[in-house]
Amino acid sequence: MSVIDPHTLAAAYALHALPPDEVDAFETHLDSCGPCRQEVAEFLATAAQLTAPAAPPPALKQSVLDRIAQVPQEPAHASRPSEVQGSTGWLGRSRRWAGGAGRWTLAACLAAAALGGVATWQHQEARDAREQASQARAQADQVAAVLAAPDAKTRAAALSDGARGVVVTSKSQNRAVFTVSGLDAPPGDKVYEMWFNDRGTMRAAGLLESRSGDQTVLMDGTLQGATGMGLTVEPAGGSRTPTLPPVGLIEFAA
Repeated sequence: MSVIDPHTLAAAYALHALPPDEVDAFETHLDSCGPCRQEVAEFLATAAQLTAPAAPPPALKQSVLDRIAQVPQEPAHASRPSEVQGSTGWLGRSRRWAGGAGRWTLAACLAAAALGGVATWQHQEARDAREQASQARAQADQVAAVLAAPDAKTRAAALSDGARGVVVTSKSQNRAVFTVSGLDAPPGDKVYEMWFNDRGTMRAAGLLESRSGDQTVLMDGTLQGATGMGLTVEPAGGSRTPTLPPVGLIEFAA
């Protein structure tokens, strides 16, 4: 029976993918292994970010109220008993009521139109959010499959400016997951681009988000015999081949 190297279990532990007996053994291992504790912290931070909801625009409510407030509205007048006598009084009040009602109707229509627009926006936002959540779940499932694979292997390396990168590869899944921590935002309109190192030939493997901080991403494409990966700073949208010196290079674990 083969013994699993505990140093390869940090990601699976963070994603609650270990059976109870392996959890106990790994937590014992964590007591004396600083690098594994660091990896678990990074994976937990990234998992928390995957579930963070997006807030609606804060100015939406005020914008609707401002549009309604622009419509002139007349206050309602209560009729006194002495005013209900005579056709002229009735006609005058009817005209005043009609004018006031017209303005109130216009305000109501504007409010309905505004709220209808809000409802349409909310429906579109909800649909977009569901699609994004579905895509995020699918990618999270793929990430988890790589990290929890029995043959998953981890390799960490220091990147430029004090950042740290960790790449997990699985031959059975034929995929790689890259985690980075402490990475500064790219300069200007540049982006970070990942690459597979196919024995000296760099193959594009996707972009990191433009923000700084901790990130975990499923690299685009399959391993295809790649021996390592690289990270570079590229123009917005990425490049077909690396154009700048690498931020870091990581060799895959054998």
